[in-house]
Amino acid sequence: MTISKPVFDRLGFSLWIGAFLVVLAMVLWSPHTRTVWKAYIGGSEALLAGLPLYDTQSETGYLYAPAFAALYIPIVKLGPHLGGVVWHTLGFAVLTYAAMRQVRKLGGGELMWLLSFGLFLALPMALGAIRNGQATILLTGACWLLTLSALEGRRAETFFWASLAIIAKPTAIIMLLLVGALRHRLIPVLVLAVLFVLALPYAFAPAGYLNDQYPVFAQMLTSMAVDNISHFVASDFTAPFTTVGLPIPEFGATIVRMVMALFTLSAVLWFDRKLERGPAGLAIFLAATFYMCVFNPRVEPNTYAMIAVPAGLAIALLWREEQGGVLASVLSTTLFLTGLTGVDRHVHDLLYPWFRPITVIFIAGSLIWWFWAKTRDKVMNAGIENG
Repeated sequence: MTISKPVFDRLGFSLWIGAFLVVLAMVLWSPHTRTVWKAYIGGSEALLAGLPLYDTQSETGYLYAPAFAALYIPIVKLGPHLGGVVWHTLGFAVLTYAAMRQVRKLGGGELMWLLSFGLFLALPMALGAIRNGQATILLTGACWLLTLSALEGRRAETFFWASLAIIAKPTAIIMLLLVGALRHRLIPVLVLAVLFVLALPYAFAPAGYLNDQYPVFAQMLTSMAVDNISHFVASDFTAPFTTVGLPIPEFGATIVRMVMALFTLSAVLWFDRKLERGPAGLAIFLAATFYMCVFNPRVEPNTYAMIAVPAGLAIALLWREEQGGVLASVLSTTLFLTGLTGVDRHVHDLLYPWFRPITVIFIAGSLIWWFWAKTRDKVMNAGIENG
C-alpha cells in the first residue's frame, strides 16, 4: 500500500469525476444515443396523455412504477440536452455522496485514499450504466443511503431514501425488507414510503387511469420474474449453466434464490450485531447488492454497476486493514478487469452473459467471508478478555 497510496490518493477520485464530465459532454453531443432514455420519456409522456404505460407482451419498454414516470416529467420538460444532464447528474451525485458518506463512517486513517482507490476500482464496471443514464445508478445510491440512515435511526432520511429507491426501481423492495428486519421500529416508516410512492402519481394523472395501470404493473412484475419465454437473456447465477447447455429449471432457480435470501438476511443480521458501525454498513450493503445482482432474475450486465462501488470500497478497506496482501491484490485486479470486459465488443460477446456472475460471486463471496472473519476475531478476542 505504501506504493499505491501516493498514486491513488487523489487520482482515482479525479478519474471518477473526469469520466463523468466526459459522459456529460457525450450527452450534450448526442442526447438520444442510449435507448434507455426513450423508455423513460415514453413512460412520462404516456402518463401525461393517459395512455397505457406497460406492454406485458414485451420485455423492453417502460418497466418501472408509475411514480418513476411522474419523477421523470420535469426531466422531459427540460428537453433532451438539459434534461439529460440533470438526470445523469442526479444519479451520479447520489451515488458519489453515498460512497463519501460511507467512507466517513469507516473512520480510521487514509479516508481520501479509501474513497479514491475504491472509486478507481469500481469505475470500469459502473461507467456503462452511468453513460446510459440507467436508473440503476440512482437506485444504488438511494439504497445505500437508506441503509446508512436506517442504521443510524434517522426516520426522515430513511423515509426519503426509501421513497427515492422504490421510485428508481421496484427491486428496491429487497433493500426495504432487509432494513425492516434490521430495524423493526422503522417498519412503519418504510410502509409509509411505499404508500407515498404508490400515491404520488395521482398528483399527475386521473385516479381511474392509474387504478387501471397498477394491476398491469403488478402483472408485468410477476411475468418478468417467472417467464423465461422471451428474448431477454438473464445475467444472473443461472447464466453460466445456460451457456454450457445445462439450464436450471425455474423451480430449482427459485429454491436457490430463496436459500440465498435467507443467507443474505442471516449475514446482514450478523454484521449488524458483530461488526463496528462503520464497516457494518458497508458489509450489509455489499451483501444486499450481491443478492440483488446475482440472484435477481432480471439481471443484465449493467445491473452489476450496483455492486461495483461498494465492492471497490470494501476492497480498499481490506487493503488498508491487511496492508495489501494476495487477496486484496487478486480482488482489485478481478474487479477492475471485469469492468473492462464491456469495452471491446468482441470480448463482451465472448464473455456474455456468463462471466460477470462468476467473477462477482468470487469477489463478493471473498469480501463477505473477510467481513465474517473480522467478526469472528472480534468475538474470540472479547471471549479472551472476559475470560
